[in-house]
Formats: sequence, C-alpha cells, structure tokens
Amino acid sequence: MFVLTVALTTGAIVSLDGQAQGQGGQAQGQGRGGGRGGQQVVMDEARARQLYVSNRHEDHPPANYEAQIAAKAKEDARYADACRGVMECTKITYRSSVGDMDIPAYLFQPLDKGGPRSRAAMIWVHGGVHGNWAISYFPFVREAVQKGYVIIAPEYRGSTGYGEAHYMAIDYGGYEIDDTISAVDYLKTLPHVNPDRLGIMGWSHGGFIALHSVFREKHPFKAAVAMVPVTNLFFRLSYKGPSYQRSFSTMERVLGLPFERREIYKERSPIYHADKLQVPLLVHVATNDTDVNFEEAEQIIDALRARKPQLSDTKVYVNPTPGPASVGHTFNRRTNTTTLQRDDSPEQIDSWNLVWAFWETHIGK
Repeated sequence: MFVLTVALTTGAIVSLDGQAQGQGGQAQGQGRGGGRGGQQVVMDEARARQLYVSNRHEDHPPANYEAQIAAKAKEDARYADACRGVMECTKITYRSSVGDMDIPAYLFQPLDKGGPRSRAAMIWVHGGVHGNWAISYFPFVREAVQKGYVIIAPEYRGSTGYGEAHYMAIDYGGYEIDDTISAVDYLKTLPHVNPDRLGIMGWSHGGFIALHSVFREKHPFKAAVAMVPVTNLFFRLSYKGPSYQRSFSTMERVLGLPFERREIYKERSPIYHADKLQVPLLVHVATNDTDVNFEEAEQIIDALRARKPQLSDTKVYVNPTPGPASVGHTFNRRTNTTTLQRDDSPEQIDSWNLVWAFWETHIGK
C-alpha cells in the first residue's frame, strides 16, 4: 500500500497506473517505462496536501466551540432587546423526529396572537455549511411578524453556537431536513397557528433545505420560497474544491466524496427531485453570486421552468447590487447591522415585494 507521508518524504515517483515507485524510478517487477503505465509523475508534496480529502468523521474540520457559544449568547441578547415592544421573541427547543436530538429555535410572534387558528406560520431556515440564525435577519422577520405571520427559525444539527456535539452532528441534506420539518409539530401546539396555512423559506443552504422539504412526497407546506439555493452537490463540490469537500466527505452519514458515495450525493441534491414538486415554489437567484455560482443556480431554474412551470415562480437577477457577503449571494439580505434596518437596493425591494405577494397569495396574512 502506498503511504502518502512516506512517499512525500522520500520524493517518490508515481506512475499513472497508480503504483508507487522508489527513488530509482522503477515500480516493483517493472522496468522504466514498462508495464501498464509508462509515464512517471513526481509527487508534488504541496499539491498533494492541498488535494487530500479525508473520509473519516474524526477529521471533520473543527471550530472554536466556546467562542461560538459566546457569540450566540450575545446575539440572543441583542435579539431580545430589538424585539422588545415590537414582537414576541423567545428561544425554544423541540425534539427532532429523527436522530434523538433536541433542536433550538427562535420563535417570533405578533404581540396580539389573534383568535384560534387565525395565524399563518412559516419556518425560516438559515444558511451556511455550519451557520446560525444571525441578527442580520431581524428586519425581515420584523416585517413578517408585522404582517401577521408566526415565524420559527430552527438551529438544525450542524448549526454553530451550541457546542461540539451539535456542530459535529452536521448532516447536510440528511437528518437536518427532518430537524427543520419537525418545527411544524411545535407550531401545531400554538392555538393561534393554523396548521393548514404553513410555508417554508430559506436562503442558500436554507434554500436547499426548503427545496428538499417540498420535494418530498409528503410534507405539511402549502408553498415554499428558496433564495439563492444550493441545488447540485455533484457540481458544487467539484466547483469549490477540496477545502469545501472536506466538510462533506467527513460527515458521519456520508464518509466519502461523490465518486465514492454517488447514491447518497444524488439523494441529497435537490436538482434530482424537482419532479416531485406539488406546491407553489418561488426561487430567486443572482448572476453575480460567488457562493452559489450562477452555473449551479441556473440548473434549478432551467429544471423548474421546463418541468414545473405551473407551480414554479422563478426570477434571475442580473448583476444585482452586492450584498454584505459573496456579492449577489446576499443581494436581498442587505441589513444595516447597527440600526437593524433594511439597507435597500432596487433588487432587494423588488425581491421582497415579490416574496410578500407570493405568501399572501398562497398562505394569506
């Protein structure tokens, strides 16, 4: 067996048929240039280290968990202060339907709850491979609650700010979807929420979860919104490279790259499930997105327009005004994080006007 660390320190030569060779440049039992391979390649140590991607869960990229917990506590305090007198903002926990895990979540509600079953409700889903519900979402949540909606925002497994166990349980495209949909069970315990008027909305990885949720054969949602969603993990991992791949190949329920775990990655890529859509879906993407690049985003746009035109409402924003991160990726999440007001651009105004009209049409106010 060829051991990488030994080869790198001995300056090994590798033939293109995959055999390790010694300093003399000959594989065992073969003369130079003979056998099945022929061409000899000197291993570049720096490149080899850059390209290496583990398939062991213990090699999942770690984080400073204490710092994440402290940052989350500060953000929670800021949310509590910003919500005071505006809307009810509480931090709750519910049980996921899978994986034996408690899921923290933010619950935002009008101060006046209304009568029994009078309120429509939505699950809003944050993005990031490891991310969390940030303060930058505040002005949009406030607007939703002022319109009468109840909003629950799950910190599904893999989210940051809840310690190592929660972080390392990341299951991108797997149990995290069940974590998110399980929030509906909590919403149903609220007497003012109408379980027949439920929606789901997410951004980036959260848009990916929103797509997966309504691409299931059975789900509780009347409609969904997916903003700049991740859609094709085969494409995405090849486009982003090894540093990004390491967070996927080391997940406990994956343990490998797409070529090794093809069926898992196909199952976890929404693009391959678009035909299952049975409820209205709104999708907005940007051509100058440097996170979910348009080369990926246009795949779901084309699929929906071709195969689900009656149910999908899609819009491509051409070079919209950049947002706070990844250029067009946050074009409709522009927030002044000092004042917690919307930092509007023409594209952000247009996108949110379409979002509110969509929700009013499909789940009411």
